[in-house]
Amino acid sequence: MKLSMWSSYWIDLSPEDAVLEMERCGYQYSELSDEHAAVLLARGGDPKETGRAFRSFADAHHVSFLQGHLLLKIKLCDERFPVMETLKTWFDLFEAIGIKNAVLHCDDMSERPELTMDEVRERNKAVLLRLAAVLKGRELTICLENLRGRPGSARAYPAGADELLWQIDRVGDGNLGICLDTGHLNLTLRDQAAFIRKAGRHLKALHIADNDESGDQHLMPFGKGNVDWMEVIGALKEIGYDGLFNFEIPGERSCPLEIRRYKAEYLKKVFDYLMECGKTAS
Repeated sequence: MKLSMWSSYWIDLSPEDAVLEMERCGYQYSELSDEHAAVLLARGGDPKETGRAFRSFADAHHVSFLQGHLLLKIKLCDERFPVMETLKTWFDLFEAIGIKNAVLHCDDMSERPELTMDEVRERNKAVLLRLAAVLKGRELTICLENLRGRPGSARAYPAGADELLWQIDRVGDGNLGICLDTGHLNLTLRDQAAFIRKAGRHLKALHIADNDESGDQHLMPFGKGNVDWMEVIGALKEIGYDGLFNFEIPGERSCPLEIRRYKAEYLKKVFDYLMECGKTAS
C-alpha cells in the first residue's frame, strides 16, 4: 500500500501550492480532489494540456496523483445535466495528470422517492454503460464509492459492496472498480472487513476517514472515531490490496497550516504503525 493524502487537505491553497505542501510533508502520492480539479479546468484551454502541465509540475516535486475524485455535485441520472460531456472533459484532465482511478458517486435519486430501488439501479447502470464505452481501451478506471445517504433521505445507494458489485457485474469490470469510504461504511453497514473481502480484486481506491457514528466527521484514525483500524488493515492485507491508503480528512483541516503539517507528519507514523502491526482479519 502507498501512503496518500487527499489534496483538499490543503483546500485553501492552489493545486500547485498543495503539491509543495505534500513535498514538504513527505507525501509522494495523492488523490486529486474535485475542488482542485475544478480549479485546473477553470483555467480554460485544452484539459489535456492543462493536465500535462500540472503533471509536469507535480513530477518535478516528486508527487504522483494516481487517484482523483470526479465532480461531486454531478447527478448521473439527471437528464437536465450534460453528464457525458462534463465527465469526458474530466477524464481527459485525469488521464493527462496520470490518474489511474477516478472516484465517482452513483445517483441515489433521492429527489425521486417514488422510484423503486430496482429502478434506481437500472438508471445508474444505463449511464455507467455509456461511460464504460467512452473509457474502453483507456487506462482509467471509474471507482464507484459506497455512500451513506443524504440528510433527510431514507435512501443510501449504494451502501454496500453487493450493490457496487451489481453494477460491475452488469456493466463489466474493464473500467469499473470500487472505492471504499470507511467513514461512510461506519455510518451504514459498519462491517469493514466483510466489505473489503467481498469487494476483493475490484477494490481499487480508499477514502480513509473515521467518525463516532454521529455524522460523517472525516476524522483521522485513532481519535474520537470508532472504526476498527486493525480490522481494516488486516482485511486489506488479506486481499492483497496495493493501491493508495488515502486519507480523506476534511474534519482535520480547520487549523493553521503549521498545525496541518504536524498532523500530516503524525499520520505518516500512523500509516507505518498499521503497516507493521495490522493483524490478519478473521
